Amino acid sequence: MHWITDPNIWISLVTLTALEIVLGIDNIIFISILAGKLPAEQQAKARQLGLGLALITRVLLLLSLTWIMGLTRPLFTLPVLEREVSGRDLVLLLGGLFLIWKSVKEVHEKLEDADGHATAGRTQVTFANVIVQILLLDIVFSLDSVITAVGMASQVGVMIAAVVIALGVMLVFAGSISDFVNRHPTLKMLALSFLILIGVTLVGEGLGQHIPKGYIYFSMAFAFGVEMLNLRMRSKQARRQPVELHQPYR
Repeated sequence: MHWITDPNIWISLVTLTALEIVLGIDNIIFISILAGKLPAEQQAKARQLGLGLALITRVLLLLSLTWIMGLTRPLFTLPVLEREVSGRDLVLLLGGLFLIWKSVKEVHEKLEDADGHATAGRTQVTFANVIVQILLLDIVFSLDSVITAVGMASQVGVMIAAVVIALGVMLVFAGSISDFVNRHPTLKMLALSFLILIGVTLVGEGLGQHIPKGYIYFSMAFAFGVEMLNLRMRSKQARRQPVELHQPYR
């Protein structure tokens, strides 16, 4: 029990928990957008199950550190890029491509709905379909998160505690974030743009091009701040708009 009095462990736990929460924002956004396509009575269940699967995936990966570290070993060499490709690179590359494809598809569907185009031929969204898509992206996000955790902490217990706390915080606020995003169409479009950006980042990481996440999250936070100002301005303009009375019929 000496870890209770060790300040380094507590610093690692707090720092890693905060980082896990930041890294989990894109996961929450993706889950919220997918769950928002389900009937209202199924959305909360889909969010909770999605985050629960993310927690299980991350804990299992942390308990398989030997296998995870083996993913960083080269599998083959690409002569075109003149670099070695590992299992982690393949997971990030395929996951990034899937995230880009899914986000662009969602943007296309939102634009179709906004233009009033017919969507009768669209594939019916089911609860199982949504959960499968969430699980696929959970694996990608969890792998990136776990590798980050391994680099910041040396004890598996600290990593698991940080992941559990972070997922607990996300579970508490997932409903509020989902409702807020779904209430504002422009914010939902901005969130989908963020996911495309994250997908491009994952593809770049898979191809060996390291992109500092600080720049990514700063640009996302700045764009979100600007959009919040726009929402506030539109809200004030709506309150100031005078009520027009219709002329009675004669």
